[in-house]
Amino acid sequence: MAARLLAIMGSGETTPTMVKLHRQLFEQLGPQEVKAVILDTPYGFQLNAADISARAVRYFRESVGREVVIAALPRPEGASALATESALARVAEAQWVFSGPGSPTYALRQWSLTAVPQLLSEKLTLGGCVVFSSAAALTLGRWTVPVYEIYKAGADPCWAHGLDLLSPYGLQVAVVPHYDNAEGGTHDTRYCYLGEPRLSAMEQQLPDDAWVLGVDEHTACVFDLAAGTASVSGLGTVTVRRRGHSRTVPAGSTLSIGELSALAFPSSTGASPATEESRGRPPAPALATAPTESGSVPAGPVAGPAHAASPFLEEVCRLSDRFDRAVAARDASAATEAVLAMEAALHEWSADTFQSDELERARVELRRMIVRLGEAASGGLEDPKAAATPWVEALLAERAEARNSRRYADADRIRDSLVAAGVEVKDTPSGTEWDIKPGKAAGGPQR
Repeated sequence: MAARLLAIMGSGETTPTMVKLHRQLFEQLGPQEVKAVILDTPYGFQLNAADISARAVRYFRESVGREVVIAALPRPEGASALATESALARVAEAQWVFSGPGSPTYALRQWSLTAVPQLLSEKLTLGGCVVFSSAAALTLGRWTVPVYEIYKAGADPCWAHGLDLLSPYGLQVAVVPHYDNAEGGTHDTRYCYLGEPRLSAMEQQLPDDAWVLGVDEHTACVFDLAAGTASVSGLGTVTVRRRGHSRTVPAGSTLSIGELSALAFPSSTGASPATEESRGRPPAPALATAPTESGSVPAGPVAGPAHAASPFLEEVCRLSDRFDRAVAARDASAATEAVLAMEAALHEWSADTFQSDELERARVELRRMIVRLGEAASGGLEDPKAAATPWVEALLAERAEARNSRRYADADRIRDSLVAAGVEVKDTPSGTEWDIKPGKAAGGPQR
C-alpha cells in the first residue's frame, strides 16, 4: 500500500530540529529513489526568492541527505504556459512535495490559477507525502489566516478560503502554525501573530462544527492517512481549539484522526494523551497572564522574563555562556571551541527562513566572541601568576636571605621591585605570601 502522508510543521522546516522527521518521512515512501520537489509559490513574490530556494535545496542535500528540485511557480498569473506546465509536471511526478514560508493568501491566489490544489489532493488520496510548514501550512484547512493583511496591514480579523485538503478526512479545521510564537516579547504574537483577542474574534466567525488545529513552532503534526492516525513530534505540542476551549497533544503522542477531531467537542470525551485547558492556550514563556474570574485568558499579556525565543537562540545563549566561562577560567582551548561551535550553529541553521532577527543577533554575538578572544590574546589568557612564579619565588628567596642576614635595605629594595612589577607581597606569621595585583600583568623585575 502506498504511503499517504501529510506533515504539518509549525515552523523550523529547514532547521536541525526537523532533520530526523524529514528523514523518517522519506523512508516511509520506500527504499527507491524519491522524486522530491519544493513548491516555491508562497515566497515567490520576495526579491530573495532564489536565495530561499537555494538554501532549502542545500539543507535537504546536506542535512537530510536527499536531492530535491524546485517546482518554480513563483507567479503563475504572469508566467509563460511552458514554465507553468513544466513546474506542474514536476509536482505531478513527485512523491514528496514541500512548501514553506511566505504569504498564504498570495500562494492561494496563484495556485487557484493552476492544478496545484488537485495535484496535492491526489498525493493524499493516491499516494505520496505533502510537507507544508509556516505560510504553506496555513493554506491546508478549509479556512486560512490572511496573516500579512491582519498583522502587517491592519485588516479586520477575518478568514480567507483555504485549500480544504483536510475536510475529506473529517477535519473541518483552520490550521494555525507558529501557535506558540513569542517574538512579540511584551505583546501577544501567539497563534501565528494573531494574539488572543483577534483569534477569539475570528473563532466567532466559524461554523459550529469548525475548530482550530494549532501547531507549535519546531513541532509537526503528521497524518498517516492510510493508517488513519495523527502523531506529534518536535519540541512543542499540537492544540485542538474550539470556541476558546483548548486541548493539547504533547510530542510523542499518536492517536486516531477521529480521536484528534473529538478533542474539539467535550461531549465526546475519551481516553487520549491530550491535556485539557479551561479556556485559551497557556501563554508562551515570554508572556505572563492571570486568569480572570471566568477562567479565560486575558486579552493582553504583560511583560515576562527575557528568554531565548527559539531553539536556535537557546543554543546561541548556551554557547555564549560557555565562551564567557572559558575566558574567565583562562581556558583558551575551550574559548576557541565555543567560537567554532557558534560558527557551526550559524551554518547549521542558515537554511532556515528566519522571520525575525535571530540570525543577525547570533552573528553579532559571534563577532563579540571573536573580538573578546582577540582582546584576551593581546594580554594572554594564561594565568599571569603561573608565568611569574619562577622569578618571583627566586626574588623572594633572595629577600628572605637578606632579612636573615639583617640586610634590611636590600630586602626592602627587592620588595619595592616586586611591587613595581605588579606583585603584592604579604608577610604573615606562616610565611610570605604573594599575588598579582588586579588589572596588572607582572612583567618581571624592574632594573
